[in-house]
Amino acid sequence: MSEEGVGPAGWPVVVRVPVEPVEAVMEADALDAAARNSALAVRGPLFGVASQGKDDGRRWRVVVEVTHGCPQQARDGLNSLLWFRAKDEAKSRQERRALLAAVARLENEYADELTVLDTRYRVVRAEEYAAIDAHGDIETPRPTDPEPPTPDWSPGAGARSPRVDDNLVLDPDAPHSPLQAAERLSLRSLAYTGTRFPTPVLHDSERAVDSHPDVVLMPAAFLIVEKSGDEPWTPGSGLQATPHDARRTLAFALTWWEPRKRGLIPYEAEADVDAHTVVAENTSPAVGELAAFAEAADRLRAGRLDQVEVHGTVSRIGRARRLLRWGPDGPEGPRPSDINTHAPQALHPRLDEDGTVHFEEPTEDEAPS
Repeated sequence: MSEEGVGPAGWPVVVRVPVEPVEAVMEADALDAAARNSALAVRGPLFGVASQGKDDGRRWRVVVEVTHGCPQQARDGLNSLLWFRAKDEAKSRQERRALLAAVARLENEYADELTVLDTRYRVVRAEEYAAIDAHGDIETPRPTDPEPPTPDWSPGAGARSPRVDDNLVLDPDAPHSPLQAAERLSLRSLAYTGTRFPTPVLHDSERAVDSHPDVVLMPAAFLIVEKSGDEPWTPGSGLQATPHDARRTLAFALTWWEPRKRGLIPYEAEADVDAHTVVAENTSPAVGELAAFAEAADRLRAGRLDQVEVHGTVSRIGRARRLLRWGPDGPEGPRPSDINTHAPQALHPRLDEDGTVHFEEPTEDEAPS
């Protein structure tokens, strides 16, 4: 069953009433979350790259995850994607030449959109936000969020985990459940306000509501957030695809990173030295402090917890959302007020049209005469 609701500027939203048991449970879960949480906290923009083939209609596919803090990081991701495609996948010199031409542009220009071999690539801009309750606490994972049947805590498990936005298709015409549709419609008017934002940022945000009047919601992602005392929550990690990935990241931070940051374990210690190994050896004067970190990590692993506290710092698994503003020509790209942390540059050795990698350029003395 479906029906169309028309929002601002006549952009339709297709609503599909959940009928399958799993869909119905997820909708009930979302309703409970809506009742618990009273506001949204907007963190700011994230950037990635989406592609559109000539037969994709209005759909775009994420090819560089939308998790990067500035547009140039996303461009660098596209640079690497196209370079390795030229190296490993090109079937002819002509195809490789087209890919390498795009790489050359990305090495020298702030290119936010280019077309390569009939595929459009665009740097896209998303807003990251999270639901908060009446106490200002950030939403934790929901019971229906994806979890592995058997959590993997082994070394290297992160490399085997799903990547954020892997094979994600962005489709503005996809049907939504009633609560998803309500969220999408309510966020169409989202714009920055307040004196903490520079005037150019506020103006760009206002213009985006007109130029890209629709929004497309992306799947939830998960991260560590931290607070001490009455301080606000601050991010403690990047986005992860599942709550378990964020918990595993937190367990590592508690036993390896935090002890080094606090001077409880020397930075130059061997990589396999952590709070557990030092406590087991009982040779450090910091054993008591390290034991608190080790015990918190053990609780996290044993109970599939979403929050632990150690030495006055609360670490929580937060549930983050992202939205892409969408206009007549697809997802929004970077805004003039968005800041790049570095300039375009060459990221890989020179690759020629025959697929040969040149790791070292010849010096003047070695160059053929």
